[in-house]
Amino acid sequence: MENTRNTDKLSGLIIKVGIIAVVLGLCLYFKTTLIYIIIAFVVSLLGIPLMNLMRKIKIKGHSAPDWLLAILAMVVILALIILLILDLIPLISNIITDISNMDFTSSDGSSLIDSLNGWLIATFPSLGQDFSLTDLLFDNLKDLFSFSKVTGLVGSVASILIDILVGLFSVMFISFFFLKDDTLFERIICAFVPDKHEVEVGKTINEIKQLLSRYFVGLLMEIIGVTLVDFLGLWLIAQLPISYAITIAFIAGLLNIIPYVGPIIGEVIGVLLGIIIKLGIGVGICSNVWIFALVILAIMLTTQLLDNFVYQPIIYSTSIKAHPLEIFIVFLLAGHFGGVVGMLVAIPTYTVIRVIAIRFFYRFKPIQRLVPDLSKEDKIIEKND
Repeated sequence: MENTRNTDKLSGLIIKVGIIAVVLGLCLYFKTTLIYIIIAFVVSLLGIPLMNLMRKIKIKGHSAPDWLLAILAMVVILALIILLILDLIPLISNIITDISNMDFTSSDGSSLIDSLNGWLIATFPSLGQDFSLTDLLFDNLKDLFSFSKVTGLVGSVASILIDILVGLFSVMFISFFFLKDDTLFERIICAFVPDKHEVEVGKTINEIKQLLSRYFVGLLMEIIGVTLVDFLGLWLIAQLPISYAITIAFIAGLLNIIPYVGPIIGEVIGVLLGIIIKLGIGVGICSNVWIFALVILAIMLTTQLLDNFVYQPIIYSTSIKAHPLEIFIVFLLAGHFGGVVGMLVAIPTYTVIRVIAIRFFYRFKPIQRLVPDLSKEDKIIEKND
């Protein structure tokens, strides 16, 4: 009898492992579709606050039906994306055009290039006395824009554009149904869960949706906040033209969502663009290019400090309820195992794991120590008796 029970347990374990392996294999095979579903879920999380806001608008005591609210929320989100793209493309193209038409033969520009050229020759004698940094750049640009490479690039761009359009339509279509029926995603997940755990899993998914919705809305506000502060500093203090200030500020704000590395990249890009603009058209708060570069760096560093000590603590403390040390360790681990992509998805992934651990494994001492403040309205679950 005992051997029979052991055999049954082993058979059950093998079946469960086999099912998990099949599910993982299907996820890998249909990874593009799975990515679309995940992105649509994130978009729906951004749309939830819009729908809640629109529900407060009532006509004769009745709010609009959910399908109409979902359409309006999707239209607002899509309109913001299109408006952002339509505003950024002319700004970026104008900067590229201006840079291509800039005259770098002025005294500041020529002395800077000549100094850099002399430093390279002195540091790397193997380059030879005839080495010219300008000739090297122009030769590489000619090779980069050769006919064969340009035609190949056009084909690649066309293919990428088609994939983006298909992905955008798929994401919007799926997001509409997630918004129209806010329990759809929950029902899909619960369909694969045993009946005895279905209620608990449903509550867990609902909690995860609430936390992630607040996190992504907060992240969007962080991008806007960083962009606004950088823009005001670059425009009012560094005295860059509005178009240049907006473009540099938005690039910095967008890169800021990449933890730790993103702000540094944004600052480097901002300083380099500032130097190029200064050498080309001579705008800015002072005539010395290096002082001007330091002013831009100081503005962007100040914005980063504001983000680190004001924006991020507010976002993390009010959204995922995690300690700053937890977040730092999560970012380190995510960066080690997943690089930049891992750091981008670190907080949402950790939020999911954290909620599941609290709801299903709160009796374990490490979980209780990590989440000691499950009280009042901020608690995620009530402690089991």
